[in-house]
Amino acid sequence: MKRPEAVNGGVKLAYEVRGSGPPLLLVQGLGYGRWGWEPILDPLADTFRVAFYDNRGIGESDIPPGPYTAKQLADDAVAVLDAAGIDRADVLGTSLGGMVAQELALAYPERVERLVLACTTPGGPSSHPMPRQTVDLMAAAPTLPPEMALRRFVENALSPEAPEELVERILALRLANPFDPAGWQAQAAAGAAFDAFDRLEGIAAPTLVVTGEEDVVVDPRNSELLAERIPTARLERVPGGHLFFWEDPDELVSLVKEFLR
Repeated sequence: MKRPEAVNGGVKLAYEVRGSGPPLLLVQGLGYGRWGWEPILDPLADTFRVAFYDNRGIGESDIPPGPYTAKQLADDAVAVLDAAGIDRADVLGTSLGGMVAQELALAYPERVERLVLACTTPGGPSSHPMPRQTVDLMAAAPTLPPEMALRRFVENALSPEAPEELVERILALRLANPFDPAGWQAQAAAGAAFDAFDRLEGIAAPTLVVTGEEDVVVDPRNSELLAERIPTARLERVPGGHLFFWEDPDELVSLVKEFLR
């Protein structure tokens, strides 16, 4: 059976829909395809009609030349909603996907019911920069054997307490779903150029902001900025690193279901 595709300006986007109930759109982060929702997908699909997809630049979606912008990625999200026959949805975005979700709520408020922003940032010079630990890892990565570098990135995205079995599980998925370097760079450019700091007051959708307390990829203080500046936002801090919902899927699923109820 052919995988359904959405199209935005000639760019094809692979997507899936699972479950039934109120519509919920999931927007993934840098370098992760739709497989990255594995630990929370089925629990959310028990309650929601979940639409999830590969961003441009990764997975089964097209990889057009970059750099990309958050607005382009938000336009892609709208194309997925259109293709899935969804007029208005709750939206959950993580990391780069959280930036896309902010842009989506600002540019297309009529398409967003409620918003969940996980381990993300408003971007721009007024936000807190990437923590030094991750900056140093990114600088060192090109000197490391590729699989070792990938393992280091997985470990870095989890808290120090995360079990080795979880590192191996995510590493295996990343090795089985390799990203295109040009697509990764084009996505990274969208995150680097993103700046919604002075526009956050324009987000009308009720918003839940969630951050892992041990996140060393996106400084958790950026979640505080989001919660302070989005008029209807509330902040939840949970244990774990940048991939906190892999460390404790039940925690995020519980928060999301309670908020979207």
